[in-house]
Amino acid sequence: GMILSESELVRWGERIGREVAVPVFIALRGPLGAGKSVLARAVARGAGVVATMPSPTFNLVFTYHTERGASTGATDLSGETSARDPSSGEDQVGAGGADAATSTAVAVVHADLYRIQDPSELWELGWEELGAGPELILVEWPERAGPLLPDDRWEVGIVPTAPGSGFREVSVERVGNPPHLPGFPVSVDQEEGPR
Repeated sequence: GMILSESELVRWGERIGREVAVPVFIALRGPLGAGKSVLARAVARGAGVVATMPSPTFNLVFTYHTERGASTGATDLSGETSARDPSSGEDQVGAGGADAATSTAVAVVHADLYRIQDPSELWELGWEELGAGPELILVEWPERAGPLLPDDRWEVGIVPTAPGSGFREVSVERVGNPPHLPGFPVSVDQEEGPR
């Protein structure tokens, strides 16, 4: 694996969000507190999510519909909740308008399977529909999905090098034939100019 600082991890995630072809399934493995959500949020930001992303543990799955560069809010797969950007106080769903179909619309799906006891529980979450559209799917605790993980995916392992150091050892493994994952290994020299 590569040792990445927090800022490198975030920068790599944002680049994935901006550039990766969809649909793509990225499994995020690592112990509690390893930084899986840090990477997931960075990928989502890169893809255009501006809503605050809560930890999905209690809702299991959140879907953020974006055009790359423009957010249109969030709903979870069960359709019960819609996440709002608390700073704006208004629901952003549908902000993309009628032209969303002609833009590069990307749905960011952030799932945390920590509470799943058996893979069969995933069917209730709409698991079989994942990846049917232009989705960037980020799954924490993917081992809970067992044999239901897709054949084509990226496996990203994140392990803290030392508690509180902010540095993590990140490994990337390609399973099957997922689309190219940009920007790894990442290094400071590959900074793409001023932000």
